[in-house]
Amino acid sequence: MAKEKAVFVCSACGQAHAKWQGQCDGCGSWNSLSQGKAVAVSTGRKSSGGFSGQAAAVQSLASVAVEEQPRWSMGLDEFDRVLGGGLVPGGVVLLGGDPGIGKSTLLLQALAQQVRLSPESGVIYVTGEESVSQVALRAQRLGLDAVALDRIQILAETQVETILATLASAKPRMVVIDSIQTMFSEEIGSAPGSVSQVRETAAALTRWAKSNGVGLFLVGHVTKEGALAGPRVLEHMVDAVLYFEGDPQASFRVVRAIKNRFGTVNELGVFGMTDKGLKAVSNPSALFLSSRYQGSEDGGAPVPGSCVLVTQEGSRPLLVEVQALVDTSRVPNPRRLCVGLDPQRLAMLLAVMHRHAGLACFDQDVYLNAVGGVRVTETASDLALLAAVVSSMRNRPLPVGLVVFGEVGLAGEVRPSVRGQERLREAARLGFSRAVVPAANAPKKPIEGLDVIPVKSLSQALDCLFER
Repeated sequence: MAKEKAVFVCSACGQAHAKWQGQCDGCGSWNSLSQGKAVAVSTGRKSSGGFSGQAAAVQSLASVAVEEQPRWSMGLDEFDRVLGGGLVPGGVVLLGGDPGIGKSTLLLQALAQQVRLSPESGVIYVTGEESVSQVALRAQRLGLDAVALDRIQILAETQVETILATLASAKPRMVVIDSIQTMFSEEIGSAPGSVSQVRETAAALTRWAKSNGVGLFLVGHVTKEGALAGPRVLEHMVDAVLYFEGDPQASFRVVRAIKNRFGTVNELGVFGMTDKGLKAVSNPSALFLSSRYQGSEDGGAPVPGSCVLVTQEGSRPLLVEVQALVDTSRVPNPRRLCVGLDPQRLAMLLAVMHRHAGLACFDQDVYLNAVGGVRVTETASDLALLAAVVSSMRNRPLPVGLVVFGEVGLAGEVRPSVRGQERLREAARLGFSRAVVPAANAPKKPIEGLDVIPVKSLSQALDCLFER
């Protein structure tokens, strides 16, 4: 026999509660519980051993045959880079981003490239938000040729049972679900977009994709805070989680891998937005540094408060300009504002600079910006950040052709950064002639065209940069 039991599910984290309450015990959200469909709870007795079911065969790890899985190229080099070299058969990818940033455009272009590379393979675009005519109009604006338009199949459906039956009949190689928040199952009584619907429909689609070796892309909505909508279990059940970053009004977009079971985490792909869709940018460092100096196109005078950082995004070294503005504060509590950088780390670094370099900002407003809308998260940006701050404080520009990287510790020491040699080679390739780096990252062999200055402490680095 079975009895019905009402549950209250949190819309933020998906945790179930036996009764309604104001705050969720799982994530602490207020007024986020809503009553879900009653579930059947079995009251039957278990077997004499305490468990029911049959035992499964086990095997040793050494006896498992490992085969290198071939990858499917998406036809876009930057997209393949973020995926770790291409899409693995049976791989499930969750793509999130702000509305209008280009998620549907990128996937539609990827499907068009896929049918060109593998004409015999079928691809299906399942749309739950737009009509088939709207998707066709977008494809025409992107300039897709007649071959791609003829081979890309489209389905406007939101019921997951109908979608799975259609996919089983069509047997495609690659499927796009746009978006997972619009899908629903008849077996679940809640509305589309709810935690239970998103979780169960994604799980059903993922099981089908893995059992049939089909590449599956799920488009996900984001919340006001920029995180993927729905329970975090949605990120755990997929193989890769990609985020679209950047200003929708800017001319380029950044795709970052937050999770990837078959590739490097934090891998970055840069795309330029044109009237014909997204175009891969093979040299993003040159894009971010294109307008660094004031004046003419051949250079111009350097400006105070600007420093070039060599950051590492996945397997790629990337040169980014960090700008700082330090001004006298008119309020009791000076402002600390960061765009693309961590404001909490900025406050800590300013305290380190005061303690170990004798430069105080307690009466100054400090504004920091990573040019181009890119987000820098690694600690190797510490030294470049402080160099830009001191440059703005003293109104003294840094030398032309200089790059800086290195982590600054609380004791004022400059710690090494990972893959330092790759960073230096990338800087030399782009024409930079001088680098201030941690002493542990100093190359054993000279790098042609690059003068490397190793430093061990923050005070020593500032002495080299500003000749104090």
